Amino acid sequence: MEWSEELSSGLLQAAPDAILVLDGPRILLVNDRAAQMYGWPRDDLVGQSVEVLLTAEAKAIYPERRRMIEEGPPGSIGTVVTTLRRRDGSEFPVESSTTVVETPQGRLTISVVRDLTERIRAEQEQARLRAEAQAHRSQRLESLGQLAGGIAHDFNNMLGVILNYASFVVEEAQSGRPDPALIIADAEQVIQAGNRGTDLTHQLLAFARREVVRPQPLDLNALISGAQELLRRTIGDHLTLVFRPGGDLPLVTCDPHQIEQMLVILALNARDAMPSAGELAIDTDCHEERVRLRVADTGRGMPEDVRDRAFEPFFTTKGSAEGTGLGLATVYGIVTQAGGEVSIASEVGRGTTVTVLLPPGAGAEAYAATEKPVTTGGCGETLLVVEDEVALREVTGRILTAAGYRVLSAEGGPQALELLAGHDGVIDLLVSDVVMPGMLGKELAERLVEARPGTRVLFMSGYAQPVLASEGTLDEGVALLEKPFTAKDLLTAVRRRLDG
Repeated sequence: MEWSEELSSGLLQAAPDAILVLDGPRILLVNDRAAQMYGWPRDDLVGQSVEVLLTAEAKAIYPERRRMIEEGPPGSIGTVVTTLRRRDGSEFPVESSTTVVETPQGRLTISVVRDLTERIRAEQEQARLRAEAQAHRSQRLESLGQLAGGIAHDFNNMLGVILNYASFVVEEAQSGRPDPALIIADAEQVIQAGNRGTDLTHQLLAFARREVVRPQPLDLNALISGAQELLRRTIGDHLTLVFRPGGDLPLVTCDPHQIEQMLVILALNARDAMPSAGELAIDTDCHEERVRLRVADTGRGMPEDVRDRAFEPFFTTKGSAEGTGLGLATVYGIVTQAGGEVSIASEVGRGTTVTVLLPPGAGAEAYAATEKPVTTGGCGETLLVVEDEVALREVTGRILTAAGYRVLSAEGGPQALELLAGHDGVIDLLVSDVVMPGMLGKELAERLVEARPGTRVLFMSGYAQPVLASEGTLDEGVALLEKPFTAKDLLTAVRRRLDG
């Protein structure tokens, strides 16, 4: 028939959905997409009853839709979502839209059928991803709770030591006959607790990639040799420390203090794995054009499920009261930030070996483990100290004044600029906190140096991100004293900055 050929030509060009023209239940015409979707050649499909394509689900709704087709007015009878059957018997989900049209040849039905397989698969994948994201959020919250519990435990212990021993110092000093030796011993306990808090803070900053990184050409063997006494104190007298340095190692470009921190973390883990006796062996060598550092213990080792999660942040086999799970995660962060790789091998009863591979670095002068002593006294130079924490501002001024400096103090950037406007003399050095309300230390320094070009700047901060460049390194020309600091740290940093 003439109209059939024209209609067939149009259907063959119809896009991505299947199109079927029905006369009652009999299939008159189909497009190429319908043949592809149902797995039938077009000529084989034409002439068959549409019921050959129906599943049990589709047959359940077919009588009602056929009644609407035969008895209802022309036009759309709506869209249904159901399943249909391919020639091979497999079923698939579809969305079918049906329209009834009146033609000279009688009432015909046009069905446009869309395969929903990919859409449903995508929706299921999205649902899976949402479920995984929710699980990850729950896991992160649990991990943060574990972290908070571990940190709270550690800091509460330190604060308990500080508060009580500081009270002992006050009580002894106020007694009728104070004992200087007892006061000194108690004060040393306060200092030790403060140092432990400092170490934990640096560990948290290193893990969060917020600690200042000062990479430099480094002789790994020289650094480990210089750190052996520290490591021996870390592991205790009941364990043996062995260092086997490899020969002709190229320099690596790393922050020496971070490498020392990594070694201490690994030594602490080894000590916990060897409570009674054992050996901690450190060796270096070259491996595939990289520098290899291995730290191995003869301890209890790890089961496979623990080993596979060892570098995960907050993961720990200890209770929340004993550890935060940041140790090996911090090691991972240090190594990857230096452009290296780290792996762990361990078996229960056979010890643990941590292997670090570092890229060789360029540089003519290696880091010296023992730095040259610096004269810390002042010669009457004028320093402007800007710190919003009152107690820290006062103690900083007290240290500097006692060392022979003239100190001007301000609680923030606007106050510092106001003080500067009324000061006719020279400001030799600005000593400023980095993060302060109202004005960051970096902005204050820029405005001060613009007004007085000869002024040098020393920043002090426990969170230095506003003055850091990429990869956690300092912007060029920036000097930073990290909090918390001792009097010696402060005076050394000030003197070095003044002397250039």
